[in-house]
Amino acid sequence: MQDTSTQYDTVITKCRDLFIKKMKDYGSAWRILRLPSLTDQIFIKAQRIRSLQEQDVRKVDEGEISEFIGIINYSLMALIQIEKGVVEQPDLSTDVAITLYDKHSGIAKELMMNKNHDYGEAWRDMRVSSLTDLILQKLLRVKQIEDNKGKTLVSEGIDANYQDMVNYAVFAMIHLGES
Repeated sequence: MQDTSTQYDTVITKCRDLFIKKMKDYGSAWRILRLPSLTDQIFIKAQRIRSLQEQDVRKVDEGEISEFIGIINYSLMALIQIEKGVVEQPDLSTDVAITLYDKHSGIAKELMMNKNHDYGEAWRDMRVSSLTDLILQKLLRVKQIEDNKGKTLVSEGIDANYQDMVNYAVFAMIHLGES
């Protein structure tokens, strides 16, 4: 599992670097996005990945990796929004945003390490297409919870679903990096 931890950190570092660059370009404009908007952004990325996996012809020269990075970063933004709430104007400095990014990526990693221990790294035998489908399933669950105004009867909350999406996308990027 030490290898998984190192690989996980490598993927998150790549995503974090892009997050920092976009923060420098755009600031925290994403802070005005409500959770359903972030969910829809992630959904678009996951649908594009699925389309790329099913089609032979690509008309845009971006592959799955950039979309998985987007899923990770938008999911972490959603987790930050859950913690901080939505605002009318950008309100986070780059340093504060990075601190929150690191906090939530750390929580997601801890969850992954605990599940990875219990499941025996079963994800290593999964296909990237299956991880994509699991992300889409989580998105449909989140949309339903959002439509239910955040109420669930027996299910985990929205935050757990975003954390799982981060982890599935990291697993997919690890697989893509190995192939």
